[in-house]
Amino acid sequence: MKSQSGRPRGRITEEDFNESLSPVLDKNIGRLERRRAREDAKSSIAEIIAAKVTAISGSMGFVYVHLALVGAWAAINTGLVPGVRAFDPTFVILATVASVEAIFLSTFVLISQNRDAALAERRAELDLHINLLAERELTTLIRMVRDIAEKLDVSTADHPDVDDAERKIAPEKVLDRLDGR
Repeated sequence: MKSQSGRPRGRITEEDFNESLSPVLDKNIGRLERRRAREDAKSSIAEIIAAKVTAISGSMGFVYVHLALVGAWAAINTGLVPGVRAFDPTFVILATVASVEAIFLSTFVLISQNRDAALAERRAELDLHINLLAERELTTLIRMVRDIAEKLDVSTADHPDVDDAERKIAPEKVLDRLDGR
């Protein structure tokens, strides 16, 4: 099946990516990018370092480097490399280095996760506020439409969901009900 533009439906082309979204969406994206830049500028040195270390250590390149280093370490210390004297035949130094590295990496990951969790909580609160505003606006619109229907003598009796949608619902009661389960 083809779309109005003549292209097959479901296919995304380079042209689709170059099209501008709505001006409002473009403006909102710009606002979000500026906000994220301001938040990043407020990051402490520790948070910046933790984020960079976490990004590097969470990559396949990091895994490959460690595989090469541990492989070379093992090859040297088991005598597989001729002419090179073993410096850690019991692998105690390797175990110590790996343990210290694990301690630091886990600390950096926790710092990054704490920051990400704080940002996620702020976004969740913003979502809640927006949802509450939208709910209030929709309830108001439903009342206005019902008033218009009454003025035009149009029956809403065959729409039983209208009464339910028109009711105001306190978010605290919803949370209390969820907590009670």
